[in-house]
Amino acid sequence: MKNPKGYLALLLHAHLPFVRHPEHEEFLEEDWLYEAITETYIPLLHTYESLIRDKVPFKITMSITPPLANMLSDSLLQRRYQLHIEKLIELAEKEIVRTHNMPHFNRTAVMYLERFKRARNTFVERYKGNILNGFKAVQDEGNLEIVTCCATHGFLPLMYVNPTAVRAQIQIAAKSYKKHFGRKPRGIWLAECGYWPGHDRHLREAGIRFTFTDAHGILFGSPRPKYGVFAPVITKDGVAVFGRDIESSKQVWSADEGYPGDFNYREFYRDLGYDAEYDYIKPYIHPMGFRTNTGIKYYRITAKEISLNQKEPYDPWRAQHTTENHAGNFMFNREKQIEYLYEKIGKPPIILSPYDAELYGHWWYEGPDFLNHLIRKIPHSKVFELTTPWEYLEKYPEHQEQEPTFSTWGDQGYASVWLDGCNDWIYRHFHECEERMIDLATERSEAKGIEKRALNQAARELVLAQSSDWAFIMKTGTMVEYAVRRVRDHVTRFLKLDEMIRRGEYDESWLKEVESRDNIFPEIDYRVYNKHDE
Repeated sequence: MKNPKGYLALLLHAHLPFVRHPEHEEFLEEDWLYEAITETYIPLLHTYESLIRDKVPFKITMSITPPLANMLSDSLLQRRYQLHIEKLIELAEKEIVRTHNMPHFNRTAVMYLERFKRARNTFVERYKGNILNGFKAVQDEGNLEIVTCCATHGFLPLMYVNPTAVRAQIQIAAKSYKKHFGRKPRGIWLAECGYWPGHDRHLREAGIRFTFTDAHGILFGSPRPKYGVFAPVITKDGVAVFGRDIESSKQVWSADEGYPGDFNYREFYRDLGYDAEYDYIKPYIHPMGFRTNTGIKYYRITAKEISLNQKEPYDPWRAQHTTENHAGNFMFNREKQIEYLYEKIGKPPIILSPYDAELYGHWWYEGPDFLNHLIRKIPHSKVFELTTPWEYLEKYPEHQEQEPTFSTWGDQGYASVWLDGCNDWIYRHFHECEERMIDLATERSEAKGIEKRALNQAARELVLAQSSDWAFIMKTGTMVEYAVRRVRDHVTRFLKLDEMIRRGEYDESWLKEVESRDNIFPEIDYRVYNKHDE
């Protein structure tokens, strides 16, 4: 389109906390990664590749956080995922036999088997275990803008008391991105969409040109934004900030009005792992014998007032038709929204629509199909085009200068999720460890040998403890024991490393074991915590 009236920027935030436990043959929380690979990451990659193959023009933005990138490129987790998908294929084959005389379920079982086999082929044969190379290839084609995130998804607004810790999260992330994707990151999704005034100088130092806030981050900024959230603002340090559009987000996120709640879509909370006879399903659930999700689900949402045991059978083809209708509705609404905004503000607006990537496929099974239909429809619009924030900035480089305000996209818009009576105890430990890490790095800027290894591992333990996921899990009340243990383990290991370094007495066998277990960021350089570098 030569002169569109506006632009839509879709952003998928792909993130999981770093969960890797080589000390156990199977570890329950590692399933978070395996489920996401099968249901979200590979289906999204397939969507992008099919669009390129069919020569459909599209632009989309996706964050792949450093913890996720490190897990996807880890050989141990790659081997374990292959075992996971092989087991799912075996179960799906048995399900086709079991449901032979149940046509409603049999068709769905066949669908699962086909999808699992395709996922295995993509993962094992095409990308040799590292699907990051697939996303990199789509970026290299010019259709995808991959942005980074804070090193371990650390919640930066609660690190504001220690600018060096903020800087380290950003610098480590930028270095990790370059390792995986072959160039420096141009944009960053700040963990939990958490913006704090002044952090833009650290972004600029890392070469990052744009980031994002929730709507109120810009709407309550100073001075008031002339174009609301429908144009980026530029901070005093020259970083562009894009604000989230509430209307388009609501159409997907809202529990009452969002598309994923349609009665034709797959019911997430009823899984074969809980429905099947125990002796039958035992080889495919946790080795200790307790039931877990398998990803094979035979029922549709049906209706909110219907209990789980009364759900009706899922029809994949009916659900597919529903995604096409929803894609058309989403596009129609964006056309009307953009036409209205274009007349009001007198320039082409940009609508930023960010979502957790794991919504698409994992929580909303049909999400990748929705995206596929939407992206294929948009080239036929006479009103708007898809774009990325970087492409928009290249086309429209001049924008209002503003200082956005502290904001997040969490409940109530600020820090209540990550600073609550159930999790506030963690921060005094984080701040103490941050100060110690800065002292160590500043005093020992020329470390070598085992001292350097210990300093690098101390930096790893610190950033792993800082992951916002642990505070989030404590707040939501799911897997709390695991989150608490992770914080305590990383802080304890950091303190032991701190003591060894200060005394100059090293337990090399213990250090080697910890390096092997918490092996994120093999390229890390502890001197990122050197205070003299601020």
